[in-house]
Amino acid sequence: MKFAICNETFQNQTWQDACVCAGKCGYQGVELAPFTLGKLVTDISTQERQEIKKIADDNGVEIIGLHWLLVVPQGCDKQLHINCPDDKIRQESQDYYKELIRFCAELGGKVMVHGSPKQRDWTPGEFYQDVFNRAVEFYQGCMDLAAESGVTICFEPLTHAETNFINSGRDGAELIKAVNHPNFQLHLDAKAMCGGEYHPPADVIREHKDILKHFHANDRNLKGPGTGDVDYVPMVAAFKEINYGGYVSVEVFDYTPDGDTIAKESIEFLKKVFA
Repeated sequence: MKFAICNETFQNQTWQDACVCAGKCGYQGVELAPFTLGKLVTDISTQERQEIKKIADDNGVEIIGLHWLLVVPQGCDKQLHINCPDDKIRQESQDYYKELIRFCAELGGKVMVHGSPKQRDWTPGEFYQDVFNRAVEFYQGCMDLAAESGVTICFEPLTHAETNFINSGRDGAELIKAVNHPNFQLHLDAKAMCGGEYHPPADVIREHKDILKHFHANDRNLKGPGTGDVDYVPMVAAFKEINYGGYVSVEVFDYTPDGDTIAKESIEFLKKVFA
């Protein structure tokens, strides 16, 4: 199994700090949240992109892709949303999404995880099917570029506490079926599965084995895997059963005590449970 860690884990630390720690801990990859770079990707020069990739390469980790795609850097007032009724915002968001695809490919990344809950919420009072159709149209407009770039967009079901659009693996599968492109697949998250699914996480993994491309490891308590009550043993058995070939990437939302400790303890747990 290949393990990665999300760079925002290392709060108030640099991209280099994240890559150094990831490499020393034994992670094979790092997953990049673009907003942590302090700029929109359209403002990141070719030279800066080369340096971002070089830092990862020098520390023996690959940039596996991007997540938190539509969260903008602090101080930026750009509005991004995949399915809002405002045609102008959707078009600008799709244009930016294409820039994210290019940015991801330039760094050597292969996956883009769409979580970004607030940038996909739908307004109560609208017909769900209209919102759904706009999301399908949004993604279909990105697929040619994604395929040309070797990037797979992975949509992430999240709980009702986070968003009201796509809350389960089955919801995600419905969207994936409608977009109907091999470069649009499913992402699952341990915490989200514990709060938004009708079945145990291991069963969700098995049910969606044909479209599952990427996975985030964490716990219901918002900390790293193995720190709470999420039982990883059945999930690991499911991953092995379906011959899962993607990354298991650590993503936390509680950054205490610090990034280095989270990285070290998380990979120790994952190596143990996947052994």
